[in-house]
Amino acid sequence: MIQKTADLVNEKKIEGISNVNDESDREGMRVVYDIKRDAMSNVVLNQLYKYTALQTSFSVNNIALVHGRPKMLNLRDLIRHFVDHRHDVVIRRTKYELDQALKRAHILEGLIIASDNIDEVIAIIRSSSTPDEARDRLMERFNLSEIQARAIVEMRLRQLTGLEQDKLHKEYEEIKAQIEYLKSILADVNLRMQIIKDELIEIREKFGDKRRSEVVPNAEEFNPEDFYADEDMVITISHFGYIKRTPLTEFKAQGRGGVGSKASTTRDEDFLEHLFIASMHNTLLLFTEKGKCYWLKVYEIPEGTRTSKGRAIQNILNIEPDDKILTFINVKTLADQDFINNNYIILATKNGIIKKTTLEAYSRPRQNGVNAITIREGDRLLEAHLTNGKSELMLAVRSGKAIRFNEEKVRPIGRTASGVRGVTLGSETDEVIGMVCVQDESEDILVISENGYGKRSKIEDYRITNRGGKGVKTINITEKTGNLIAVKSVSNDNDLMIITQNGLTIRLNVNAISLLGRATQGVRLINLKGDDRIASVARIHVDTSDEAGEITDGDDDSDNINLDVQENE
Repeated sequence: MIQKTADLVNEKKIEGISNVNDESDREGMRVVYDIKRDAMSNVVLNQLYKYTALQTSFSVNNIALVHGRPKMLNLRDLIRHFVDHRHDVVIRRTKYELDQALKRAHILEGLIIASDNIDEVIAIIRSSSTPDEARDRLMERFNLSEIQARAIVEMRLRQLTGLEQDKLHKEYEEIKAQIEYLKSILADVNLRMQIIKDELIEIREKFGDKRRSEVVPNAEEFNPEDFYADEDMVITISHFGYIKRTPLTEFKAQGRGGVGSKASTTRDEDFLEHLFIASMHNTLLLFTEKGKCYWLKVYEIPEGTRTSKGRAIQNILNIEPDDKILTFINVKTLADQDFINNNYIILATKNGIIKKTTLEAYSRPRQNGVNAITIREGDRLLEAHLTNGKSELMLAVRSGKAIRFNEEKVRPIGRTASGVRGVTLGSETDEVIGMVCVQDESEDILVISENGYGKRSKIEDYRITNRGGKGVKTINITEKTGNLIAVKSVSNDNDLMIITQNGLTIRLNVNAISLLGRATQGVRLINLKGDDRIASVARIHVDTSDEAGEITDGDDDSDNINLDVQENE
């Protein structure tokens, strides 16, 4: 058990154990688990119950012979067949007792006749040469049966006394009463059922004692949410997929102009791509490029300090080795029927397929994930957004065009379906490079080309069309700009993290990017050397309430904290 626990700790299946000591001796077994300071003992204990031999469960196979055939029975059937069996026992037992009582009554009737005519009976017996002769003469004289005559012949002399004769009459009266009672049992099913109840109560009072085995809920039936307060957490996800949660209380407010403090440590090429606040009971829906969806509760995310880098998502979820997480959706609850039936998840693929499914289809988490969309050969998932059904969608393609249409043009379909055409590609080499869900028209549309050119444009510059068209020009593609590489909806509260194929990383403020018409080629955002190209672009939210970019709540006298992002130039 200790070895199994150690393996589970190393595999990160059990969190919160720092050490295991075997203190067993001749007085008995004793195993001590040392719990980490930030771990909850109840959670760790139930994980041990669930995964180790600390608690062993076994199943009950309720197979019984019913009318001579084996049959699997549930509890109701077990009770019903047991009662039926007890009913048969009562009937057979009563019939047997009635038969014995009738036989005894028959003999008693003969003995009473003999006792009433004792002198004549003695004379017949004394004058007979053999017992058989005496039996026959008694049968003939008193009209007795053979059984009665034999009982008289075998009667002992003590039964001739007056006391014994009184006993015979008393016994006969009792036998007659018993016969009437036994006949009433056979005639009344309710009386038989009452007998069954009374006998069970008698057994309980005679043999019942305090239950020796304790009935407790299975460790697997515990709801982990019950052990975590629904507190706010700061969730950070890096570009390379490292994730962690940190209590919001660790991010104290600072006054304007504070120096801040380091928030996260990442690898040299990595940076924080997502930072948001979620409560411990929230659920993250994570989507992979192969079109699978995985669920991750916030409390299941490893907790880290402000400066820790977190843990790779692949080590938390059962993701295929050749798959990777592309995007996520943060949901408060999947139990609110009104919410999950009136909100939708929009998916978009590289080949221009778009799909809309109700959130309800993703409300039943599975450990190994589910297929969110059937990906056709040569295609892959790009984006996933949560909408209320009344948003506007925008798809941009590599050739520099973009299409804007109402979400209502896409009807909801099942979770395993492939989707419908969102945009028509201009050529076989063309592909979708991103999707924007327009929910706030005050935001701008940012486009960036692979050679480092980019611009912002007003959403109004893109007219609303029907889904499936080729779209309108969003950037003037030339040999100098290169193909379109990214499209984002941005506001003045955003920064951009631009990563090149050679690993160069630069962070820009959105305000530094010119606001131009959609048909222009944009301005140079980054100087690329040689044949280097833009690889990806990430949008980063910056809290403009503080110049250093820290999480604030308006206080001015607390400790400082800044959420830094690695920049390599």
